[in-house]
Amino acid sequence: MIEINAPIRTERLVLRPFAAADEADMLEFESRPDVARYLFNEPRTPEGNARELAVRQEQTALRTEGDTLLLAVDLEGTVIGYTLLTWLSEQHRQGEFGYVLHPGHGGRGLATEAAREMLRLGFEELGLHRIIGRCDPRNEASARLMGRLGMRQEAHFVESEIFKGEWGGELHFAMLAREWEAAGRPG
Repeated sequence: MIEINAPIRTERLVLRPFAAADEADMLEFESRPDVARYLFNEPRTPEGNARELAVRQEQTALRTEGDTLLLAVDLEGTVIGYTLLTWLSEQHRQGEFGYVLHPGHGGRGLATEAAREMLRLGFEELGLHRIIGRCDPRNEASARLMGRLGMRQEAHFVESEIFKGEWGGELHFAMLAREWEAAGRPG
């Protein structure tokens, strides 16, 4: 089990549960078409953003299979994105992680820093055996990030689903606990 009660500090970031005061920061990136492009949701309206924020405020722990831990990525007091870890299988010790970052903060390694911490939580705190990450094949930045973290691409599903009105694909990456340990917190 992982329950986040205090912020997690990385070199430059604070990863913490979302709070009501984060609504404007969250809308700043969630309303952008370039952020929603590779996500299942459309750009969020203020009303949709408020509803999603309420959901995120409850996602502060991994208590049982199926739970998602979703943390705000805070840079100097401003929420610039989020990172998440979902507990896929207790029996098989599997998880999935993900991240979204405001494009205005890209290219500085901040998404890598936040994502690395979610891998650490999954492997070192929850004791997962395997963590996966998925992205749209057109999202080259996300694919490169997972590669920098030491994950290997295991699959490329071509035109596997209708995504926002057109055929879309998906890249699957994975890392095992022993690979995490051998790499010494890659990224």
